[in-house]
Amino acid sequence: MLDAALKPNVSEELPFPYNKRTFCRYEPIEKGIDHARVLIVSCLLRYESDMSDLARKEWADSIESKLRFERFVGGLACDNIARNVQRLVKQPKTLTVHLSEIADAVRDFKPDAIVMSGTYQDFDYYDPGHIEAFRSFITANRIPVLAICGSHQLVALAFGGTLKTLDNLEPAEKRTGRVVEYQYRFVKILDTTDPIFAGTEDEHSGVWQDYTKEDDILRVWQNHGIQVVGLPDEFKLLATSYLCKNQMMVKSTDGQLIYTVQFHLEKSFEDWSKNPTRWEHPNESRDGRVLFENFLKLALDHKPRD
Repeated sequence: MLDAALKPNVSEELPFPYNKRTFCRYEPIEKGIDHARVLIVSCLLRYESDMSDLARKEWADSIESKLRFERFVGGLACDNIARNVQRLVKQPKTLTVHLSEIADAVRDFKPDAIVMSGTYQDFDYYDPGHIEAFRSFITANRIPVLAICGSHQLVALAFGGTLKTLDNLEPAEKRTGRVVEYQYRFVKILDTTDPIFAGTEDEHSGVWQDYTKEDDILRVWQNHGIQVVGLPDEFKLLATSYLCKNQMMVKSTDGQLIYTVQFHLEKSFEDWSKNPTRWEHPNESRDGRVLFENFLKLALDHKPRD
């Protein structure tokens, strides 16, 4: 028998409402997808030619430092996306391009899926030509798309949606000091029948955490001060939260398959790699990794119909 000093204090109340145990099970991450060609799109600014006249005027002498920061963040974001693909696919092929290059890249690379990064600046700081070219591309595109955080907002704009700050102001009214949704937060799944949530209704499924199977909740990383207000035409709301109502949506009409998420589901393997030992919690943003894998599977099965 265990010495009394070594026995866990089973009567101790744990703060987390689910899985009331003092340990996390070890979870090896196995590659369940044979192959996938994934186009990764950086949606941040790179050069002065990517900027609008408004951005040039307001940034004045700080243009180069701001663009240097954008390139740095863009590299981190795209590396995180690539890491997900590499850890989930046995034979992955990826290509990373800028938002302004997406149409040509799709034509030449012929991807199975497109994954778009987040953004940092408001879209009126972008070259209007880039925004219009993306609108023309995304509204006609038939390749499955996963758009993350800022690109979730960009897709909404392209389909006629509206953006506001989290306290319901026009973005230009409050450039700084915004209310921000940050760190790990719960979001509520509204439609568990969507195939991206496959397995959530099976209480014996080992794919999802107990809080997802019991209460239709995801635990995901947030970092944004802008939100999509309402829904663009033909999109369906999939997840919500108290501070930002549109957390996840999908368009699956007209031969398109476009999933967009306000949260950063791509952070999964960044967190996983930071753990000092794999015997600790498998990763904070595990739910994001499951969603990412499910999207890739759906993309590979997608057959556009006229």
